[in-house]
Amino acid sequence: MFPRSNSFRVLPLIVLGAVQALSFAPAPLPGALLPFLQLLCFSAFSYYMLKAPTNRSALWGAWLFGVTQFSVGLYWFYISMHDYGGMAAPLAAAAVFLFAALMALYYVLAVAVGRFFIRRSHGLDWKEQLLAALVWASAWTLFEWLRGTLFTGFPWLNIAYAHVEGMFAGWATVIGTYGVSWVVAFAAATLALFALNTSSTAPKTHNYPVVITVLCAVIGIVLGGVQWSKPHGDPFFVRLAQGNVDQGLKFDAEHLPRGVQLYQELAALPAKTPESRPSVIILPETVVPLFQHQWPASFWQEWIDIAATQQATLLIGAPLYAEQGGQSLYTNSIFTINAESSPSAIQQLQLEQRYDKQHLVPFGEFVPTGFRWFVDALAIPLGDFNRGAPRQRNFQIGAQYIGPNICYEDLFGEEILLGVRDHPEHGPGATVLVNVSNLGWFGDSWALRQHLQIARMRSIETARPMLRATNTGMTASILANGELQAVLPAHSVSVLDVEVQGMTGHTPYTLVGNGPVVIGSLVLLLLGFRLRSRNQRSKS
Repeated sequence: MFPRSNSFRVLPLIVLGAVQALSFAPAPLPGALLPFLQLLCFSAFSYYMLKAPTNRSALWGAWLFGVTQFSVGLYWFYISMHDYGGMAAPLAAAAVFLFAALMALYYVLAVAVGRFFIRRSHGLDWKEQLLAALVWASAWTLFEWLRGTLFTGFPWLNIAYAHVEGMFAGWATVIGTYGVSWVVAFAAATLALFALNTSSTAPKTHNYPVVITVLCAVIGIVLGGVQWSKPHGDPFFVRLAQGNVDQGLKFDAEHLPRGVQLYQELAALPAKTPESRPSVIILPETVVPLFQHQWPASFWQEWIDIAATQQATLLIGAPLYAEQGGQSLYTNSIFTINAESSPSAIQQLQLEQRYDKQHLVPFGEFVPTGFRWFVDALAIPLGDFNRGAPRQRNFQIGAQYIGPNICYEDLFGEEILLGVRDHPEHGPGATVLVNVSNLGWFGDSWALRQHLQIARMRSIETARPMLRATNTGMTASILANGELQAVLPAHSVSVLDVEVQGMTGHTPYTLVGNGPVVIGSLVLLLLGFRLRSRNQRSKS
């Protein structure tokens, strides 16, 4: 399983980084294989990092591993910048590499901290191996958390997302995605340390740390079977629309009306049976590409007529514009339309239910300081949007409370928790989560399937169903335990009519968030001083 040469080579780490990048979404590999592939790759990576003869070689290897993983796993950035943004191919490729290089620095820092405390990886008894594994997992998790938090955060390719269908997924209900990262890193470290301490020259030691890893897997399976939530209200039918409007044409003045008309046609399709008539119709992010006041009243009346005919509430993604205090405000939003809505009220932003995106995408929805030159190099309709409030009122439709989020907001588990919890001012927590996205910028790439895995983890964490309406994929209905109920093929024009059961009740993670994992990791790192002092005494 692990190499036994005393020499240190970086080529295996480059290969491991590329292979691990395959583990974050099904295809080309089956979903059931992903957790084992990731654990194998990360165990081998941990082995190399702990075995490296010098800190310099370890940190160089960690950086190469990270650069390769992020370059391969996020190759779809190139598609958005080159194919749709019009950026020159060399510059787009360089931008992907530079971003991967920056993300890899978190791996370098995690390894640096881990090696600072773990001064020796050979000749350890089982207690020392256990303490080393605890330290290694804590260092890794803290820097994964920092990667998902600093500079607005980018937690994509967190190692936990490879385990949505794995034996450790159940831990997400108790300690969240970062907790799963900790358990996976701990498991990898115990395997790596076991391999490092079972050579013919090493003293015999018990395998208790590996036994604890097996126990963690068993507990994860048990936790995954616990019913943390219970049904709320009656089941209801929902329609998710996927129009597959080409991103290169979506904002083109000549083709724009046809794209919107297509979504009107999908929303107006009759139900397969009278019993399956959808009471909620969900349309993707910016399905209406222009600001609300730029459309005539007759346009909004068409949507109202569809809602009336279908006897349904529409959830529509659109950019909204308002004047406030002499300033122009722009938001990326979702709002509801029903048979009682008024065209003039929509134009004037007198909306009954509205959600404004609060976690904006750098470069896509706001320009970070000093990067205007980079945005100017892209031919993408970008804007400086205003942020919505962290906790907004959920949409009430019948007995259900719909917790909306837009695009990659569902990457940030602790922010999603705000909408699931009750709020004294903004009302009850969500019984159903809804994500509207437009990943058309990324073509038919891994981004679509990776995002679906992330959404499934949010359902596991919160014990809530998640409905995803996307322009190009993956449009899907996810059950409260993270299982896929139904999914449309990517880049197809279709609707997905599904029966949904709203849920109420809280998982432990919903109640406590990421705090216990972050604080616990810091405490365990403090215990690392004990390991470090032991190693120093053994040398003297």
